Amino acid sequence: MNFSYWDNKSWLNNIDFIIIGSGIVGLSCAIELKNNHPKAKVLVLEKGLMPYGASTRNAGFACFGSMTEILNDLNNHSEKEVFNLISQRVSGLKKLRNLIGDKKIDYKELGGNEIFLHADRDVFESSAMEIEKINSLIAPLFDNKVFSIKDNNFGFNNAHKKIIYNNYEGQIDTAKMMSNLLFKARQMGVKILNNINVKDFQDDNSKIHIRTNFFEINCNKLFIATNGFSNSLLNEDISPARAQVLITKPIENLRIKGTFHLDQGYYYFRNIDKRILLGGGRNLDFNAENTTKFKISDKIQNKLEDLLFNVILPSYNSVEIEHRWTGIMGISKKKTTITKQVSENVYCGIRLGGMGIAVGTQVGSNLAKLI
Repeated sequence: MNFSYWDNKSWLNNIDFIIIGSGIVGLSCAIELKNNHPKAKVLVLEKGLMPYGASTRNAGFACFGSMTEILNDLNNHSEKEVFNLISQRVSGLKKLRNLIGDKKIDYKELGGNEIFLHADRDVFESSAMEIEKINSLIAPLFDNKVFSIKDNNFGFNNAHKKIIYNNYEGQIDTAKMMSNLLFKARQMGVKILNNINVKDFQDDNSKIHIRTNFFEINCNKLFIATNGFSNSLLNEDISPARAQVLITKPIENLRIKGTFHLDQGYYYFRNIDKRILLGGGRNLDFNAENTTKFKISDKIQNKLEDLLFNVILPSYNSVEIEHRWTGIMGISKKKTTITKQVSENVYCGIRLGGMGIAVGTQVGSNLAKLI
């Protein structure tokens, strides 16, 4: 591409830090870099028109794990590891809220509700028996008990009469979060280029040479914040995981408020703008959903519709689905994030494990502090 003198001078020369990815991690990293190095020239390269992976494509849950998710994590991690995971998520949410402000992200702590279908009665009973244990495990992080059993008064069909309630779960407006992160970064002097696909990079120990779909560029330090898309640039223990979501048209007299989990967190829904936003179903076909393609799956969307009409909203008439979309997460069998130095001048903050809202701001901040 043929650039002008002004383009080269302002955008493409003498770059101190380049960040790949303008999601939660990338922008939080950029903001932290400018805080620590005010005079540095910081450039963010983004593959899409807007953040491309999961930062603008999630459900807007400000959560740190449902009861069954935490119990499942204990099957694969030590109690100390699970405590550290939850601690990171709790502190990350606080950092996000402090960085932007609750009003600007429309933060509402309406509580989290885990529901169980009749077929999962045994799961409910075994989970309920562990409430005291989990509350004790995470007690140092909270002022009061987190989990309790409450009556299911939401009118769900084919569901157990009791739910496991989380006092400290909230929800946000994802678009407002990303808009304010973008505004804050630009206000601090961070430059952002969209539609830039990084093909590869070379670290020669003195500088980084980056090749993109439009130009080649050099910088002093490179930060990779591409999460589910990281396999094209890095050799790390991370796999893409597609999440599928639908949202209804506005529903008159919608009484459902809060965030909801079902089937160990593989399904989740919430209220937003008098609508129900519902996502999940990756467990129906793990292999097919281990992809970076944004294609909608009929198999999963049919299951989401079944839950919507036959479980969540059985007593509401004329509910219509308005929109469907997908997002790409970065996961592994290990739930811990990867924040590390890759080579002399290259660093990465990836593998958010479906908890990007909770941990993304902290990961981005920690990433910037590696230099």
